[in-house]
Order: sequence, then structure tokens, then C-alpha cells
Amino acid sequence: MGTARLSGKRALITAGAGGIGLEMAGLFRDEGADVWICDVDDTALDATGGAYRKSRCDVSNESDVEALFAAIEAEWGGLDILVNNAGVAGPTAPVEAIAPEDWRRTIDVDLTGSFYCTRLAVPWLKVTGGSIVNMSSVAGRIGYPLRTPYAAAKWAVVGFTKSLAGELGPHGVRVNAILPGPVAGERIRAVFDARAVQLGVSPADVEAEYVEKVALRKLVTARDIAEMALFLCSDAGASISGQALSVCGGMESL
Repeated sequence: MGTARLSGKRALITAGAGGIGLEMAGLFRDEGADVWICDVDDTALDATGGAYRKSRCDVSNESDVEALFAAIEAEWGGLDILVNNAGVAGPTAPVEAIAPEDWRRTIDVDLTGSFYCTRLAVPWLKVTGGSIVNMSSVAGRIGYPLRTPYAAAKWAVVGFTKSLAGELGPHGVRVNAILPGPVAGERIRAVFDARAVQLGVSPADVEAEYVEKVALRKLVTARDIAEMALFLCSDAGASISGQALSVCGGMESL
């Protein structure tokens, strides 16, 4: 059996109590990392048992994030890895029908939350020469009709990532973004349902339309995304920074 790829590393994964975040947490732990997860879902956090250190945190709330990092400092004194995974799907509607508060909420969670966490993690990462992984989306590469708040935030995450890579590279900190395609699970089911209502078709029709646009003709999985994150945070990704890496099965439209 090979050496654990994240042995001795301290990793924070936001929105780590479910979906992609929980898959990452389990994989990182299996590869030797100490993992801290945060989430807004108390029930999901409780369900993880004693596998991880954990905090309730809404990353769009600056005070929540400050409390999270104070707890990490008290217990660990620093970080080696930050995964900005937290995000919301936002509304599915024509732009003229989107409520300003829904726009703000999507931007606050999907973009500003990453800023709040990154600004506090960077002083530690400069010491450790660590790694940041930001979660964008294929919608941050090709756009997403009827999902403008989400797409706008995810494009901004890519710009944030590339700018940080240049800023932090001289300190040995790597920064990359992962751009998942539609990921099988409860969240994409909700997206299919909302889009079906907008288009006046069935959710099954929406799913078939999405899959038809994927070269591999399948949805990606949370494990696919977690494996990419592991690669980027491990020594295997030591020379990779400033990249927006699609894990989408070959998707060129939404």
C-alpha cells in the first residue's frame, strides 16, 4: 500500500457535510489529512459523527467565518489546504424575473464566501506553502441561460482563482479552480425540477437534454470531483496553479 498522499496535512472544506464536500472530506481523510468541515446544515453535520472536526458556518456571514477560523487557530494553529466548496444553485428564471435578494444571496455564498475564507487562510498558507481549490462550474466557462446569478458568480470564481495564483505563487501557494459539469445527486435533481417548470417539460426530459450535451453521455459524480481536488492538493499537483480545470465529461453548452 502506497504512502497517504495528504499525510500530515490540515484541510478545511466548506459545505463539507454533504454532496461533493463530504466526498472530498472522506477521501482527504483516507489519504492522511486532518479534515475540518463546516456547513449550514446542523443535521448533516451531526450525521458525520466523530469523523471530522466541524463547525456550523454560513460562509456568506463574515462573523461566522471569523468564528470558524478562530476555532481552527485555537486547535490547529494553521492550515495547509483550503477548499472553497460552499455554494448555492440560485434561482432558475429569466433575468427580468430574478429578485434582487436572490441575486445577492447567490453572489454572497458562491463568491463572497470564498473571499471571506481565503483572506483569513492566506497568512497560514503562505507559511505552509499550501493549496487552495475553489469550486467554480462548467457554467463558469460556457454560461447558463436562466441561471445568470449562478453563472456570473462562477465566472467570477475563475477570475478570483487566476488572480490569486499570480499573487500567491511567489509564496509557494497553489490556487486552482474545479469546474464540475452536472453532478449526479439531490442538488442537480432540484435544478432539473426548476428548469422543467420554466420550460414546461418533465424533469426526465431536462435530464436527457443535459446528458445529450455531454460528450461522455453521463453526469459526473461527486467522487470524480473529489479525486481532482485530491490531485491538486497533493504532491502530484505541485506544479499546477492558476488553472480552471473542467471535470464535466466534455460539455460545451448548458
